[in-house]
Amino acid sequence: MSTFPKYDRYKDSGVEWLGEIPKHWEVEKGIRYFHETDQRSVTGDEELLSVSHLTGVTPRSEKNITMFLAESNFGLKVCEVGDIAVNTMWAWMAALGVSKYRGIVSPSYSTYRQKKPERFNPTYIDHLLRNEVYKSHYMVNSTGITDSRLRLYPHSFLRLKFICPPREEQDRIVTFLDRKTAEIDALIAKKQRQIDLLYEQKAILINRAVTKGIVNAEFGMRNEHLSTPTHSTFTTHNSKFIPSGIEWIGEIPAHWKVRRLRYLCTLGTGERDTKDSVATGEYPFFIRSQTPERINSIGFDCEAVLTAGDGAGVGKVFHYFEGRFDAHQRVYVMRDFVDVQGRYFFLYLRENFHRVALTGEAKSTVDSLRRPMLADFQIPFPDKNEQQQIIKYCERISDGIVKLQQISKSEIESLKSLRSTLIAHAVTGRIKV
Repeated sequence: MSTFPKYDRYKDSGVEWLGEIPKHWEVEKGIRYFHETDQRSVTGDEELLSVSHLTGVTPRSEKNITMFLAESNFGLKVCEVGDIAVNTMWAWMAALGVSKYRGIVSPSYSTYRQKKPERFNPTYIDHLLRNEVYKSHYMVNSTGITDSRLRLYPHSFLRLKFICPPREEQDRIVTFLDRKTAEIDALIAKKQRQIDLLYEQKAILINRAVTKGIVNAEFGMRNEHLSTPTHSTFTTHNSKFIPSGIEWIGEIPAHWKVRRLRYLCTLGTGERDTKDSVATGEYPFFIRSQTPERINSIGFDCEAVLTAGDGAGVGKVFHYFEGRFDAHQRVYVMRDFVDVQGRYFFLYLRENFHRVALTGEAKSTVDSLRRPMLADFQIPFPDKNEQQQIIKYCERISDGIVKLQQISKSEIESLKSLRSTLIAHAVTGRIKV
């Protein structure tokens, strides 16, 4: 922030957590500028709004919310454009903001309106209330015995001190922040796209390896973070290929075999239910999500590949584990591998099973993976020595791409921090724009 100019003169705001503000700015309790409203909908036909600590005030229709909806919205609280809406139960996390929409919110929320609409630029107030300086003080002013029971009631909210620059300066600050945050958001989107492309690149390279082989690869592009190059064309042994009999794979190396999954492992399921999990349990408990829970029982002690048998994780959730663990009754457990290494089996299944589970005739039953579909899944494979080479190659690819992704994620966090700091400094007068 040292590149931005400061105001010529500052004064003590009289509020310890605000510090100094430009000398010509005001700072007063919220009750001087705002009053609470309690206007109720007579039809319930207005846009239903959501108030979140992440996105502020937005139409509920734009969010993926699965909570129960009332049969009628009659009697909900009306929120006009420019009103402040506060999610009373989550205000301590800064679940509040200025609405850009006319709509309705829960009657348990608080809504506030300017006494003099020309005093504040609504976007300035939204930035002010949602910046880190103010966020840190909502919890202090909330009432409750635990975090989950904290409430920011109207009398406490209106007691907060509001910084009020001259209106023309507010407008200038908003214009400045619109431009700068758009630039930062564009950079964040670019970095996120880089991460997405790396995921795609990893999937492509690993899938090529488990369907075409990697021996005598000719490399086209290198990256300092990848011990194995990021692009390759695959050949294998005598470079002869034959039809695999699997439509979406096409040809495979001539010396490879193809067998159905049932002949390569023992296929079973766990016996536990979700209620059996123990937060501090000693062993992994594989359920139908990508994140295992914990448990104190041992259902298996082996090398295994696991996948969800029903729910949203079908064709998407896969685990490789070696050791003691337990599994949910709707999680398939594949073990006692024959002619294939468990890790190779896992890589092939993870990269390719979705082609069967999520497409064609199976799609209508995707929420429940039937054992025959899994048991009949065809897997091409080379001898174990070549499998081991493929496993090592895939591990190098994964490790290298993870490093690149971590760099991009770190850069995104730095950009988010810059965005937050820039807003806080602009709306509190620490920089002049």
